[in-house]
Amino acid sequence: MNIVPTRRSDRGAELARPAEEFRRQMDRLFEAFFSGWPLAGRGEGAFAPRLDVAETEKEVVVTAELPGLTEKDVEVTVADGRLIISGEKRSEREEKDGSYQLLERSYGTFSRVVELPGAVQEDKAAATFKNGVLSVRVPKSGESKARKIAIQGG
Repeated sequence: MNIVPTRRSDRGAELARPAEEFRRQMDRLFEAFFSGWPLAGRGEGAFAPRLDVAETEKEVVVTAELPGLTEKDVEVTVADGRLIISGEKRSEREEKDGSYQLLERSYGTFSRVVELPGAVQEDKAAATFKNGVLSVRVPKSGESKARKIAIQGG
């Protein structure tokens, strides 16, 4: 006796699995819920670049993965102790006679904000873009060096 109900799918004699059907319904639910959010990419999937933030004695280095983009698609701003990386990843697909069965690539506008630690020299920030990777270097200001404070006993 089978206690898990199964039914025939729309694809012929293949049996649909209940867990897969549940996953598909949950995916549709989440897509509908998040479709109006800024990172939702207008229903085509969210795009938010992954970042690495490193700090040395002299500078802060932010590296962003931006596959499929060029430097013309990206804007970098440093102001008020924040680094803002924004831009748009455009869809380049052509739909002819077929339809998509799986869409995992994401498109749309994006914006990432990184709070920079301490005082930095915003006017000396520099950015490079190579092979889909953006690197931004922001020199630290000499006046914000950390110092150890001695604790007095009472």
